[in-house]
Amino acid sequence: MAFKILTIDGGGIRGIFPAMFLASVEAELKRRGIKHPIHEHFDLIAGTSTGGIIALALALGMPAHDMYKLYLNNAGTIFGNGQPLFFGQFRRSKYDRDALEDLVREEFRKLNNGVDPLLRDVKTNVCIPIYDLMQGKPSVLKNAYHPAFKRDYHIPAYQVAMATSAAPTYFDPYSTQYTDLHGIDQQFTNKVDGGVVANNPSLVAIVEAQKAFGQELKDLKVLSIGTGHRKFVDGCSRSSWGLWYWAVRKRRLFDLFLQGQSQLTQNLISLLQKGRDKGEPDNFLYARIDTELDETCMIEMDDSDPEKLRKLAEKATHAFQNEGTRILNDFFQP
Repeated sequence: MAFKILTIDGGGIRGIFPAMFLASVEAELKRRGIKHPIHEHFDLIAGTSTGGIIALALALGMPAHDMYKLYLNNAGTIFGNGQPLFFGQFRRSKYDRDALEDLVREEFRKLNNGVDPLLRDVKTNVCIPIYDLMQGKPSVLKNAYHPAFKRDYHIPAYQVAMATSAAPTYFDPYSTQYTDLHGIDQQFTNKVDGGVVANNPSLVAIVEAQKAFGQELKDLKVLSIGTGHRKFVDGCSRSSWGLWYWAVRKRRLFDLFLQGQSQLTQNLISLLQKGRDKGEPDNFLYARIDTELDETCMIEMDDSDPEKLRKLAEKATHAFQNEGTRILNDFFQP
């Protein structure tokens, strides 16, 4: 029997793309009379940064269309009051996190009878990459889908969401505390966006499926959804490649990290899937849904322009029109 995995990339407000694509899936499943909550179709959902927020929401039972509306209606609140470029952003992150945290916490509570859900309360398994500055190493937060996993499932889901989406320069590292299920107060400090290590978390999920669930590679079906990509290229002869270029006017350095990591993941999965002999059958099913961002639809991670965001949603609708039949047949058969 196939072990099905859904993975969702990081990308800030561009999470509108996977949310709308999955909303289109839900609508078609409902039309066909097939169970339509996304979490019921996957054994594991992995998400990084904004993809981590979406993964947790889906795993708690939120419809993808509700997630889309949440992003569209609140982009201006989350990314509308940034620090001024000069002086403000030299010492502080661009945005305050409070609006995002309050929003996610409120929505997650609605999915759990008004009580903060913990990571153990998800309706299907999740794995959420972060970078832990306290330990100086990557970490993957998980519910207790293996007997050895005793640490993370005590953590409130909204805190996991804030940790994986704490993008450097956009938000401060995330620090808080919680009381675990044994009544002990636990610190949860200096957590950073998982995109710095696994912006496309597909490889993380594949390894989890093999090592924690004991699945063979041939039995995996992986649906990976991006948030829009563009090639990071610059062939200009520049006299200065300093902070102004990389980090001040535009956050090119962070974009380069995210795009480079995602591209490497794609290359490695291609090797894992096909090997060197292109004539052999694929070792497992891997389907990638993404869209190219160009000058006609150039959307930054913190864009709050409603017109641009609707264009990105339209791109997701087009992606479903082109790929929906294949995706439904491969991943959503009753």
